[in-house]
Amino acid sequence: MEEGRRYMNAREPKNRETAERWELQVLKALDLPCAERMRRMLAMMKICRTLHSTMVRASGLLAGQNKPVALKSISVDLSIHEFVAGVSATLNYENEEKVPLEAFFVFPMDEDSAVYSFEALVDEKKIVAELQDKMKAQKKYEEALAQGFQAYLLEEDACSRDVFRCNVGNLQPGSRVALTLRYVQELPLEADGALRYVLPTILNPRYHLSALPADSSLDLKTPLTPLEQLPYTLSMCATLSSQLGIQRVQSNCALSPVLFLGQDKTRAQVSLAEGHKFDRDVELLIYYMEVHSPRVAVELGGPAAKPDTLMGDPCAMVSFYPEIPEVETSRSCGEFVFLMDRSGSMQCPMGKENRSQMRIDAAKETLILLLKSLPMGCYFNIYGFGSSYEVFFPESVRYTQKSMEAAVERVKLMSADLGGTEILTPLQNVFRGRPIPGHPLQVFVFTDGEVAETFSVIKEVKFNSKKHRCFSFGIGEGASTSLIKNIARVSGGTAEFITGKDRMQSKALRSLQRSLQSVVEDVSLSWDLPSDLSTSMISPEQTTIFRGQRLIIYAQLSGVMPPSEATGEVCLKYTLQGKSFESKVTFLLQPKPDANLTIHRLAAKSLIQTKDLGFRETIGRNKIEVLNLSLESGVMSSFTAFVAINKELNEPVQGPMAHREVPRPVLFSTSTAARAQCYSRALAATSSSLRNPRRQRSCCTTMTYQGCDAVKAPFLSQNTQASSSKGGHKSELGFRRETSIMFLVYLQNADGSWNLDGALAQVLGLNFEDMQTSYPDEQVDGSDWATMLAVLWLHANCKDLKDEWHLLERKAVSWLHDHAGPGVPMLVKKGNAFLKSSVNPRLFTR
Repeated sequence: MEEGRRYMNAREPKNRETAERWELQVLKALDLPCAERMRRMLAMMKICRTLHSTMVRASGLLAGQNKPVALKSISVDLSIHEFVAGVSATLNYENEEKVPLEAFFVFPMDEDSAVYSFEALVDEKKIVAELQDKMKAQKKYEEALAQGFQAYLLEEDACSRDVFRCNVGNLQPGSRVALTLRYVQELPLEADGALRYVLPTILNPRYHLSALPADSSLDLKTPLTPLEQLPYTLSMCATLSSQLGIQRVQSNCALSPVLFLGQDKTRAQVSLAEGHKFDRDVELLIYYMEVHSPRVAVELGGPAAKPDTLMGDPCAMVSFYPEIPEVETSRSCGEFVFLMDRSGSMQCPMGKENRSQMRIDAAKETLILLLKSLPMGCYFNIYGFGSSYEVFFPESVRYTQKSMEAAVERVKLMSADLGGTEILTPLQNVFRGRPIPGHPLQVFVFTDGEVAETFSVIKEVKFNSKKHRCFSFGIGEGASTSLIKNIARVSGGTAEFITGKDRMQSKALRSLQRSLQSVVEDVSLSWDLPSDLSTSMISPEQTTIFRGQRLIIYAQLSGVMPPSEATGEVCLKYTLQGKSFESKVTFLLQPKPDANLTIHRLAAKSLIQTKDLGFRETIGRNKIEVLNLSLESGVMSSFTAFVAINKELNEPVQGPMAHREVPRPVLFSTSTAARAQCYSRALAATSSSLRNPRRQRSCCTTMTYQGCDAVKAPFLSQNTQASSSKGGHKSELGFRRETSIMFLVYLQNADGSWNLDGALAQVLGLNFEDMQTSYPDEQVDGSDWATMLAVLWLHANCKDLKDEWHLLERKAVSWLHDHAGPGVPMLVKKGNAFLKSSVNPRLFTR
């Protein structure tokens, strides 16, 4: 093992033969007696190679080559109008070397971005790129370089739609060029009513099984550099406008003060403060006065486009926020399968903040909360995946106190010790399982998204979409939006992203609550328009609508537009448990011109997303349709790329080019190999568990209350515990409310009840003897009293965190009605008196 440690600490590259020889030596030394331990050891080796590769790359550019970097700055102009963002991002290059360069820059972009323009500004001359068939564009770029001309290429990666590559070829010594790309995207609506815009700046390494295609950038062999040595800067200026009125703007990054442009607060400007360190994605949360009212916007077609085509006819964007009532579902309905990422990168922190919780610890706490929130009588199972996968039960088991307790104990032992990120095989195993009659399959996927087989996973989920719904969660900065959003989109589920200080628990519980909703059926859209107008839907058929979810639909309007004051009406209809519901909106039939054709391009993007499963996975007719739609709309796809050639030089560039990869930042520390520390922790845990397989493979500790060791919550992380005595609202014993909630979660029984014992008393900050002697009636069961006190305490002390305990409370109230019956009102009254609270008794009515 000593040689292994020397290998881990090495700074100089070592060849593969040396690495393999070390692996064999370690295997021989450990004398592993079984195939299972050997598999784990090989997984450890994969982590080791990943670590070494990261360390070597980290010291590559600045320490090794010591060459200037051609990319000098990135500037972003953001325009948000109502629910749509228009973005213009400019990459400024300068060649400070004495030879011509070909520079490569790999960068992330949100999956939903519709890129429609790419141009170069060279010596005050603008060169507009043309969107072409990808193969033709690449060939044209190479031919231009061979002839000595400057050339520029922008394309999506072959393995993921949220990774782009920009090539700048034959950049002459001393010359400067500014490359500008433009895109538009819908802005998702958060639970609190905020519109969320994210400018991705983090691109994590993507794990892959085998060598990636030659045209893929996902192996990310580009050099890494510490944040403080990154040679380029980022600036962003945002202009916001909405007739709804702008309340406020929040961000996870430092901003300039918001400047309102007028007394009515319908327009505002804000900028990213100087000195952004590329240590997180830039997130803006925009709060309007009112966001839930339905709206319709109609846009004129392009003047040069042919009539009766997508880009030539007017296009409508319809935004609905259906008022779906909350309906109690069957208490025992559903098969819930949780897939938890246990790859080495899950041992990284959630954010850069001091004592930031590890991803795996936050995921474990969330998984236990989900387990406790499941309805009695349903079925469930849990998978942990990395380079291989582990499953808790051979097949999904019925949810009982016994099965729940067994699962919780195993969750507490989970570690980020399974190597890479291979999700396809466990998903296939889930889909091969026998369906359980009356229990629809709901799949929950938690991952930091560092996976290369994105399109294969999406294709598998889409193929099985009639069997299940998938709810996906991207953990930490840099999670793949292509993976997370698409596996939810193609299966009718929802996607969530958890970064920085976000609480995974509330977002996960929101998705679980959606999965428990009664199914909305017979969804349809009808139009009432003048007789000379007709509509054709561009958006795919909507089959799933969740309570609290916004619905955006695109349609093409064909025919003769009526006079200026004419109106139209669109109606969304659906049924829920046999009852019919509808939502209508009336709008003016006055199409407005937009030089950027924003709505048309968003419509094209929504249609492309339904058919484009990647350069290799999309086959047959869909490939042709995607290519034609992309070329018609000008929106980039997996089959198209932007290419520009500068032939206006006095003479072609002479001499060989030098190739330069623009570096990416190393996260989490100033050390050049700090990114690899995440993998190092997982490696140490794996190695230790191999030497002692009976060891509890958990990086968490046990936490006890004063004077009583009955309360034990090993799933709570050290960071959670350390923060329990700092800041925030506290219980009488000084623990933060979040920690107290997690203890309550741990103590709750599967049926929703709590036991009357010293553990519960100390969590609630009460004296156990007082709780025992305060029974409201001798006939009252101790669990009745304990459950009522726990629910009242949640309502009185943690109302603002209700998203995290709502399902637990609903189970508890149902249990109280089943168990205490008509005694519930008396329990509420006595409980309020004992706790000196004033919780409304109506909260306990059925």
